[in-house]
Amino acid sequence: MSLRDRLLLPFARPLFVLPRPVHAVLAGAPPPHAAGLEPDALLLARLAGWSGVPAASTPVEKLRAEFARRVAPLAIDPPPTVRATDVTLAGPAGPLTARLYVPDEAPPGGPLLVYYHGGGWVEGSAATHEPSCRLLAHLAGVRVLSVDYRPAPEHPFPAAADDATAAYRDARARARDFGADPARVAVGGDSAGGNLAAVVALDLRGDPSAPVFQLLIYPALDMSRKHPSRLRFGDGFVLTEENMTWYEDQYVPDHARRADPRVSPLLAPDLAGLPPAYVATALADPLRDEGEAYADRLRAAGVTVALHRHPQVHGFFNVTIMRSGLRGLTLIAGALRQGLA
Repeated sequence: MSLRDRLLLPFARPLFVLPRPVHAVLAGAPPPHAAGLEPDALLLARLAGWSGVPAASTPVEKLRAEFARRVAPLAIDPPPTVRATDVTLAGPAGPLTARLYVPDEAPPGGPLLVYYHGGGWVEGSAATHEPSCRLLAHLAGVRVLSVDYRPAPEHPFPAAADDATAAYRDARARARDFGADPARVAVGGDSAGGNLAAVVALDLRGDPSAPVFQLLIYPALDMSRKHPSRLRFGDGFVLTEENMTWYEDQYVPDHARRADPRVSPLLAPDLAGLPPAYVATALADPLRDEGEAYADRLRAAGVTVALHRHPQVHGFFNVTIMRSGLRGLTLIAGALRQGLA
């Protein structure tokens, strides 16, 4: 963790409690191409000392530990009305760990969301996403099963994609064990996890066990080329173009495989027959264009899809100390609740 991180992060909570006009003064005016960005989101981008490229010489376990330390102060305390249980799912190369969140208000036989965390296929975990997954379960009134898949670079593609599909299959087969209805199982994730959720929906299209809904939060969907937003917002908005390039190199080092729809779902030749989707993008996010292009293609293929561009930066799902980040997660929870109604 950089010296800047150590100095700023202890003050993150009190800083983001300040009124919106104070955030606007501290952050300054957004650049023209990010007009409309929430002031506290711009302030987060201004303060972020964690947007540099991970050093190639830094052990990956250290990178993961630093990522966990950085994100921990950025979430509000999770509600106590959500119970958490560690479970094991069947994976293609051995058991996968997962954490089941059950809100008190979730009825027996209610829906279940199988969730995949972000973190560039490298750094995140169910633990780093616990506060947001708990809050999502609470606000949506839905059971959330957060899956730990094998990370890169130790396990490059297709390990994470294979794990995601296997975990979904097992969770769906055991839905009643988790108190859920097997006919109402959805799939979702943020960033790299949104990529995996889209892959699962594609893998299981037409299968009787296919998810009934997909929740895609600023998903990474096209590794074959750089969309305009990759350059427009590739510096100064938390997730950088250099970050994304590094993550992609860890997950899919073989460039020849990046056009595979299980890497780049946007390149799937046909999206007809996929489950309804809610796609959340962020205004100032390198991944914005590919998420919105995927929503457009889903709609053109006859899939019911809702697209919402949040006035945010990448990662807001995990930054609920920002009032605007909490509003964004609340909107996502409402979409999930409606999608599974």
